[in-house]
Amino acid sequence: MPKNFSLVETHGVETEPQSRFVTLAGNPNSGKTSLFNALTGGHQHVGNYPGVTVERKEGFRKHGGLDLRIMDLPGTYSLATNSLEERIARDVLVAQWPDVTVSVVDASNLERNLYLTVQLLELGLPVVVALNMVDVAESQGIVVNSKKLSRLLRAPVVKTVARRGLGADDLLDAIRERSAFPAPAEFRVDYGADVEREIERIDGLLAVAEPDFGPVVRRGLAIALLEGVRTERTDAIGEGVRRAARESVERIERLLHDPIDILIAERRHGAAAGLARQTVRTSIARRKDLTELIDRVLVNRVLGLPIFLGIMYSVFLFTFTVADVPVGWIESGFEWLGGVLSGLWPVGSDSLFRSLIVDGIIGGVGGVLVFLPNIVLLFLAISLLEDSGYMARAAFLMDRVMKTVGLHGKSFIPMLLGFGCSIPAIMATRTIESRRARLTTMMVVPLMSCSARLPIYALIIPAFFASQWRAPVLWVMYVVGVVLAMGCAWLLRTTLFAGAGLPFLMELPPYRMPTVRSVLLHMGERSWLYLRKAGTVILGISIVMWALATFPRIEADGMSQQSAAATEVEATVAQPDDLASRQLAHSFAGRIGRMMEPIVAPMGFDWRIGTALVGAFAAKEVFVAQMGIVFAVESPEEIGASSLRQQLRANYSQLVGFCVMLFALIASPCMATVAVVRRESGSWRWAALQFFGLTVLAWVVTVAVFQAGSALNIGV
Repeated sequence: MPKNFSLVETHGVETEPQSRFVTLAGNPNSGKTSLFNALTGGHQHVGNYPGVTVERKEGFRKHGGLDLRIMDLPGTYSLATNSLEERIARDVLVAQWPDVTVSVVDASNLERNLYLTVQLLELGLPVVVALNMVDVAESQGIVVNSKKLSRLLRAPVVKTVARRGLGADDLLDAIRERSAFPAPAEFRVDYGADVEREIERIDGLLAVAEPDFGPVVRRGLAIALLEGVRTERTDAIGEGVRRAARESVERIERLLHDPIDILIAERRHGAAAGLARQTVRTSIARRKDLTELIDRVLVNRVLGLPIFLGIMYSVFLFTFTVADVPVGWIESGFEWLGGVLSGLWPVGSDSLFRSLIVDGIIGGVGGVLVFLPNIVLLFLAISLLEDSGYMARAAFLMDRVMKTVGLHGKSFIPMLLGFGCSIPAIMATRTIESRRARLTTMMVVPLMSCSARLPIYALIIPAFFASQWRAPVLWVMYVVGVVLAMGCAWLLRTTLFAGAGLPFLMELPPYRMPTVRSVLLHMGERSWLYLRKAGTVILGISIVMWALATFPRIEADGMSQQSAAATEVEATVAQPDDLASRQLAHSFAGRIGRMMEPIVAPMGFDWRIGTALVGAFAAKEVFVAQMGIVFAVESPEEIGASSLRQQLRANYSQLVGFCVMLFALIASPCMATVAVVRRESGSWRWAALQFFGLTVLAWVVTVAVFQAGSALNIGV
């Protein structure tokens, strides 16, 4: 327990510890995360709760002489159910007993949101209510009397517009004042004479068994025992009290002919409805809800899905068109840097250190970093769609399609996240209640074109396709991934994971204008992860791949004993008088590629592509790095992504380029994804099935496309 924790109600006795633990609790789509960002800014830490894969966000803020540690709890509608998010939120609140809990309430949906607020107050927690999104409520003709609501709840109520940062300072002031006087609010719900009689009976037993508990805390604990809600505190209660609670439940249900949890929930809903009726004023001339008007078009049964596909096409067109100029700048920058560094060595020098720096690091990492503008713009577009509320509509639209393969719209949310990265997407499957549906979604998520594949697309598409075809080809790659994911999901749900599905219930948030701060924060976080990966994982792998492409060395005349034995084989992949090509073919990478060639040749690939695909297992972007290294080592005078595209055009056909993207899309996920699947599924069996299954599927599909394209003379 925190040092300043006490179950004894202080009734106004002020305490002054220098640090405070603050939690944010609220319904999904109440603006809780936006409020967390407004309160903490960039001082945030993201990890997992101990023992589970639910994300935990913590931030820090100094205010009024206090150090505030602020935790954003998982979004939940109630603390009385037993989903993973609700259990975690409940355990944090009860076990760690925050100095202040901020109940984040959507002002435009006050009645529904107040249900959770009522539960928090019943627990005896020091609560501050953040009446959020008051701008949205007022635009709908809804005005909440915050002062009256504060009197009724007996807790501070602060108006906020979290996405614009409005009210954040007032909320921090309220948190500071509430933490100084942490006595529980004496708010209570009347559960009716029969239930109240049993609550008082259990309260009396608790007063004897746990004399340190104050009356508000005892009452909240008695209600939790009647509901059957398990927490660390209820588990610590003696068996005598728990047995008495079970007897009370039997008496109530026998008398009232309804389950106790339903009876309690009905009274809480009634209390929330009463609070809303007394504090909400709706203008007579309330204008038509803008969200409803927009949804008539965007969520239309006929128009909705084509509009969604069109929006995604526009995203890809934006990603390629706008990124062209900054990509060119970065390419030129790396070409200039490579030229400057090469000039530090004498002309004709065969320095290994020069090759490592220019060919290995600049050719490898630089070949990946040039596509950072594409990554940034894609994340910018996705952040805009997420923050506006449209992504939730996409899941709703896809529900009808997902049902045909035995899933529902909630499975599409991790699949959408997969466009960014498979790892958080797989972790997001924890929101799916059915284990069969969760495993199915987990297995097909890597078929979404994650940001690691975008550098491959950004390299290949401009190399082989005219500018007017670039956005359509990129759109096709994403659609192919979705279609294959749906097909694989259907296969899994009718074989390994057969079973009845669950209904899909999802709240559609109102449309909101995304704020610059929020969009930049989301875009910056994801882009930084890409940069960090380029500077660590890809750098390390690039050095390894450079070494494989450089050693063992052959003599300058090409006739050493070691190379002479391989000359005949090397001649099949390089001109005899081309020392650089012969050296590359003689290297470990060349030998691995030649061993793989019988496997990759039916897809139209040669040994160079084969070795790059091996490196891509560690991280998909390494394919680009390895191709850059291969052609930099083979043609030392050529440096940069633009020259790499020229090399690709000179060595491969348009059909081969398309097949490379297709194989990279379908084939085994990266090492980190495999590890996450093992952790989330609890078994290496599912991780291995995904790895080998997708690799085999990639080979079969790519062979079929290449052979059919060759037979029909398409793109050859």
